[in-house]
Amino acid sequence: MGKGFFHVPKAVNEPVKTYAPGTPEREEVLLTYKELYNTKVDVPLYIGSEEIRTGKTASINPPHDHKHECGVYHLAEKKHIEQAIETALEARKKWAKLEWEQRAAVFLKAADLISGPYRQKMNAATMIGQSKTIFQAEIDSAAEICDFLRFNVEYMTELYNEQPNSSDGCWNRVEYRPLEGFVYAVTPFNFTAIAGNLPSSAALMGNVAVWKPSDSQMLSAQVLMEVFKEAGVPDGVINMVMGDPEMITDTVLKSPDFAGIHYTGSTEVFKNIWAKIGNNIHTYKSYPRIVGETGGKDFIIAHPTSNPKQVATAITRGAFEFQGQKCSAASRVYLPKSLWPEIKDFVVEDVKSIKMGSPEDLTNFFTAVIHERSFDKLASYIDKVEEDDAAEIVVGGKYDKSVGYFVEPTVILTTDPHYTTMETELFGPIVTIYVYEDEKWEETLHTVDNTSAYALTGAIFSGDRYEAAKATDILQNAAGNFYINDKPTGAVVGQQPFGGARASGTNDKAGSKLNLMRWISPRLIKETFVPATDYKYPFMKE
Repeated sequence: MGKGFFHVPKAVNEPVKTYAPGTPEREEVLLTYKELYNTKVDVPLYIGSEEIRTGKTASINPPHDHKHECGVYHLAEKKHIEQAIETALEARKKWAKLEWEQRAAVFLKAADLISGPYRQKMNAATMIGQSKTIFQAEIDSAAEICDFLRFNVEYMTELYNEQPNSSDGCWNRVEYRPLEGFVYAVTPFNFTAIAGNLPSSAALMGNVAVWKPSDSQMLSAQVLMEVFKEAGVPDGVINMVMGDPEMITDTVLKSPDFAGIHYTGSTEVFKNIWAKIGNNIHTYKSYPRIVGETGGKDFIIAHPTSNPKQVATAITRGAFEFQGQKCSAASRVYLPKSLWPEIKDFVVEDVKSIKMGSPEDLTNFFTAVIHERSFDKLASYIDKVEEDDAAEIVVGGKYDKSVGYFVEPTVILTTDPHYTTMETELFGPIVTIYVYEDEKWEETLHTVDNTSAYALTGAIFSGDRYEAAKATDILQNAAGNFYINDKPTGAVVGQQPFGGARASGTNDKAGSKLNLMRWISPRLIKETFVPATDYKYPFMKE
C-alpha cells in the first residue's frame, strides 16, 4: 500500500449560528424540536453490533415539562457490562492496528455530520433532554463537539510528529501506542460535547471504550451514537451502557484489562472511583490512567477600578446561563463596597428582566434545572437563607416544580465570606455576593484563594494593570482557567484548554494535546545500522 506524510485539514472553530428571527436555522430547529418532542424514543444499550433492549427501562422526561415522556432507555445488568468489556477488547485487535489516518477520517466525518445533517437533531435533543436554550445548545452540541473532534485530530498529528533526535549510526523513533486494555468513559448531563469527547478522544488514539453517559442526557447520547455509527466507528470501539452507576463502575474496575478512566462529574464520586482503583491496583495489567474533571466553586472578584456594568454582565451571564449548571459557572462573587450599589442595581435589573420557561420559546434566557434532586437541593439552600442572619436574598429566590423544575435566578448577599453558599458547590442558578472594604483588596484575594477546595475557573475585573497582575499572582493556584475582565465561563476548544486542579480534577485540559497524551503509551524504538562486534572500549587499551 502506498504511503505518504499526510496532513489533516486545518482545524478551525465551528461557526456558531445566531438563530435570530427570520434565519433558516431558527425555523429548522423549532420543527426538529417539535418532531422529537412528540416522538417516543427507545434507547438501547450499544454493545458491538448489537442494540440490546433489556426490557428494564427508565423514562426520559424533559426537565421543563417533567410529566411529558419523550421515551425510555434500557438498563444493563452486570452481564451486559462484562459483555461490553469483552466486545471492546475484541474490537481493539483491529482498531489499535488501523492506520491513524483511517481513524482520523472517521472522526472528521463525525464532525461534518454534526455540523451539517445532524446539527438540529443534536440541538433539539439537547434542548429537550437537558433544558438548554437554543444558544446554549448550539455552542455545546453543535459547535463544541465539532471542535473537539477536529482539533483532536490535529493534536494527534502534532503528537505523532514529536520525535527524538538520532545520533550517528542509529535511528531513534517513538510510536504512540494505545493503552493496553480498554478505557472507561463516564460523562455528565450538562454538556453534550463532553459526552461525545470523552469516549471519542480515547478512541481516536486507537483505544476502545465502555461509555456510561448520564441518565439525564439520554436523548443527545442516542444521537451521538447515531452519528458515530454513520461516521464509521467500527462495532465495539465505543460501547454505550446505562444502568446502576455503582454496579457498572465496580464491574469495570474489577477487570484486569481496565486501562484508564476519562471522567467528568462530581468530586465525591471521582474520589471514590480513585480509591477503588487503588484497592484493585494488583489486579491490573498496567497502571490505569485516571483523568477527571470534577466540581467547581468558581469566583469573580472585582477591583475598585472595575467597570460596574461589565462586572454586572459577567455575573448575570456567568452565574445564570444554563441555569448555573456549568462546572465553570460563577457562584461566589467579591465586590468592593464603593461599587456595590451600582453593580447591585444592574444585576437586579438584569435578573428581573430574565424570561424563564420552555426552551421551545426562543425568547427565554432561562429554563429548568436538570431533575427533582437538584431542584430540592437548591430550594433547601434558598429556604435556609431566610433563617440566617448572615445572608439575605437580593433578588429571585422563588421556585416551582409543578410543571418543570424551575428555580429563579437568585442572588444572595452575605456578610460572611465563608457562608455556606460561598463554599458549597450548588450547581444551580444561585450566586452569592460578599462585599469587601476597598482597602482590603489584597486581603480579599487571599480569602478567595483559601475559601474553596476547588480550583476550576475564576475571573478578576480590574482597570489597574498592577492590581490585575497582583491578583493573577496571588490566585495562581485558585483556578485552572483564569479570566481577566471576562466571565469565568465559555472556554473554546483550541483557544482555552479546560480543566482545574485541587478538588476540581487532574487538570488534563480537555480540548488540548495534553489530554490526548493520557491515552497513549509511547514506545521508543532504537535501530542501530552497524552493530558493534567487540565488547572492548578504547579506555581499556594499555
